[in-house]
Amino acid sequence: TTMANWIIRLDDVFKPLINLLREQQLNADYLQADETRLQVLKETGKSAQSDKWMWVIRGGPPDRPAVLFEYDPSRSEEVPLRLLDGFKGTLQTDGYAGYNRVCRENGLTRIGCWDHARRKFVEASKAAPVKKKGTKVSKADVAIGKIRKLYAIEKRIEKLPPEEKTRQRQQLAQPVLNDLKAWLEKNSTRVPRDSLTYKAIQYTLNQWELLIGYLADG
Repeated sequence: TTMANWIIRLDDVFKPLINLLREQQLNADYLQADETRLQVLKETGKSAQSDKWMWVIRGGPPDRPAVLFEYDPSRSEEVPLRLLDGFKGTLQTDGYAGYNRVCRENGLTRIGCWDHARRKFVEASKAAPVKKKGTKVSKADVAIGKIRKLYAIEKRIEKLPPEEKTRQRQQLAQPVLNDLKAWLEKNSTRVPRDSLTYKAIQYTLNQWELLIGYLADG
């Protein structure tokens, strides 16, 4: 409790710095947002087992990105509406619908996150039965392999100027994405509907237009 109270008192000390970092973020043209489930042992009106949330916003000037965490007992759409008040650029998130309102009301361009899509296939791969030598790789592993090609392209073009990144993505990544989407659509009916692989495929297809949004802007 003593250590927690030390940190709580620092809130007032650091508030000017945090406000400055938030201002820098909101004046940028690209931010990333996510929220993570958190357990808090003692909070008025909440049981120790109930979910609370740590929200994170990352971004700002390209050479000085800031990462700000904000605790809130709620996961409602009101939280990103408050945290992103005044932001007018591109927002990258997972598929959570709680970001829909802030994107709509602020006129934001929303793009998806390949890390979230890929993670679902990784979880499906880990849950799959151990393969015997000589057997086929799982469909989840095939999807991971295809997504890995997108990551390899990003690594190759990392230091290029934005305009050239856009051109390279459309030239190199678009064919990989076309192949991946065709594979997902073909295999969506070939896996059990209650499997993690099916859920990963459906998530990726449902988020497709957001996931390919990065092609348009280096």
